[in-house]
Amino acid sequence: MGESQLTQEVQELRARVQLLEERIRGLRASRRILMNLLASQDREKRGKIKNLEAEVQSLRHRSLRYARAVMESQIRYVRLEQRREARPEIELGYDA
Repeated sequence: MGESQLTQEVQELRARVQLLEERIRGLRASRRILMNLLASQDREKRGKIKNLEAEVQSLRHRSLRYARAVMESQIRYVRLEQRREARPEIELGYDA
């Protein structure tokens, strides 16, 4: 093996090492980008979950208020019905 052939082989190996180092830098950059995207998506997901949990809480509260209002309305209706049955003249529209 001649010295020139050895020098050429060393140069080729150096070029290959440089190419591989560039690839590694590119992969590191890609990894950072992907990690940033994952972190961003995670923050977004957590924000959405928090908003949905708040909405569920609000809907539960509104549902409870509505159920109470319906129950109160039914109680008033039953009481009015009981009064009407106790005083039939109210149904006829005149006092006896």
